[in-house]
Amino acid sequence: MRRLSSSSTFFYKRVFPILWFGFLLIFFAIQLWATQHAGVVVQPPEFVPFLLMPLLMAGVGFFIFRKLIRDLVDEVWLDGDWLVVKDRDEQRRVALSDVMNVNATTLTNPRRITVMLRTDSRHGRSFSFMPASPRGFLSAFKPDPIALELIERVDALRGTAR
Repeated sequence: MRRLSSSSTFFYKRVFPILWFGFLLIFFAIQLWATQHAGVVVQPPEFVPFLLMPLLMAGVGFFIFRKLIRDLVDEVWLDGDWLVVKDRDEQRRVALSDVMNVNATTLTNPRRITVMLRTDSRHGRSFSFMPASPRGFLSAFKPDPIALELIERVDALRGTAR
């Protein structure tokens, strides 16, 4: 079996949100404490931006985590003509012949590969994961090699290889 998903998925899904919201909470608490304990009477228009900015950043962070990170599966492995998909405590096997489409994003962080399936499963008709592809400035403009390999393997199983 060969791992297709990035080993940093755990960090992106579990650790980074805690760091993000924890930092914003600390920043908000410091600003609130500083305005309450300043020797000078602070008028609301002067400190409102400092209190609203962490709230705005929390909202933007929540939206980004929800749209780009929350739906990523933890691990994807290639086992012959099967994909082994692990998410939390559940594991399932998906036949490459059941794959309808493979889509890879570029110029996003984290990179995503979305695999759409022909049949419905308990988890829906698609799943997304972070590929374990090389990173770098120039690789952002190239197609993902793992996505290309998956597309070629699915096409070969269908008999539509180029």
